[in-house]
Amino acid sequence: MKLQDLEIFVIAPPNPGMGGRYWIVPKLTTACGIVGYGECYAAAVGPQAMRAVITDVFGRHFEGESPEDIERMFRRTYSSGFTQRPDLTVMGAFAGLEIACWDILGKARDRPVWALLGGKMNARLRAYTYLYPLDHHDPVDFWISPEMAAESATDCVARGYTAVKFDPAGPYTMRGGHMPAMSDITRSVAFCEAIREAVGDKADLLFGTHGQFTPGGAIRLGQALEPYSPLWFEEPVPPDNPAAMAEVARAVRIPVATGERLTTKVEFAEVLRAGAATILQPALGRAGGLWEGKKIATLAEVFGAQMAPHLYAGPVEWAANVHLGVTCPNLLLVETIETDFHRDLIGGTIGVENGFIPAPEAPGLGIAFNEDLARAHACDRDGLHLEMQDAPCDWQNGNAFAGGSPE
Repeated sequence: MKLQDLEIFVIAPPNPGMGGRYWIVPKLTTACGIVGYGECYAAAVGPQAMRAVITDVFGRHFEGESPEDIERMFRRTYSSGFTQRPDLTVMGAFAGLEIACWDILGKARDRPVWALLGGKMNARLRAYTYLYPLDHHDPVDFWISPEMAAESATDCVARGYTAVKFDPAGPYTMRGGHMPAMSDITRSVAFCEAIREAVGDKADLLFGTHGQFTPGGAIRLGQALEPYSPLWFEEPVPPDNPAAMAEVARAVRIPVATGERLTTKVEFAEVLRAGAATILQPALGRAGGLWEGKKIATLAEVFGAQMAPHLYAGPVEWAANVHLGVTCPNLLLVETIETDFHRDLIGGTIGVENGFIPAPEAPGLGIAFNEDLARAHACDRDGLHLEMQDAPCDWQNGNAFAGGSPE
């Protein structure tokens, strides 16, 4: 069983605000005809440039190899170009190819991927979702309305969710950490108050910040949110400074979560050693794939940290997250995005049932990837998957987060 062919789907989802502007799905085929699908969560270069990187990594390190030799292919890729250090783009390419190898291996053995990674620890996985506008909500005003957010949270709880995420705390800028505007702190408190009142103790509040604050700014914001007991305070400072994040973790009585922008066990180990976070959120399509994700989970277990695999991508990465989560004794939550397009792209094979995801039982990733649908939505967008804004925080007029990847 040797890896022979590569095809890459770059897909533009109909709603780019729920999963990003595009999804990159590599398809691998063995010489004996077994097909596997993966997903690359890499956003630092455009999709066509990423296509070239994936093709190069496949040709150098995967083609002609056995899909069983995950560790060997990882070490070759990790060491490529005389590096042996985390590289976000290269490891993102590797991750999508690696996930596809596991899909192949599961199909070859007629077993779900989780059975090859340690077996079933969790028969069902607790899911969470971002709060998104309901049909009657204004899609612009929603992102700054505590009242609409509370309505959306109530709807999520009615569908069985026991945790909801929201991030009203102001802009993500390329300038790095900033001190929040007082109006951003006020709005954040109002969101927590309204949502907590709406859901009571039926759901945890997951407060999203994405590296936009200085340590001092994050501490001011976090301490203001403490009365509402959020389950986590997500990435309060830029991810390149674990020591600064640890400063926040020591000063705020909310667990700190981080990980969507990190890659490989090396960067996650730095977070754990620094005491920067107790909840890890690897995006498997960026962090290095399923095997690297399993290593990260093991490191987290040793440090008493929990896993909450991140998703702001398509359903193939989600399927990989689910299989990893099935095997983890220290699983906390699995991020989920429910759209018709997410569901249809994998044939409705994995889904959320009353707020939980049953462990898949079909071979491989357990998905029925719809290639015709993927080709019908080929990407024609110019923007990156996600982008920072150039403008600084607006301390006078306030800041209106527009949600995800708006067009």
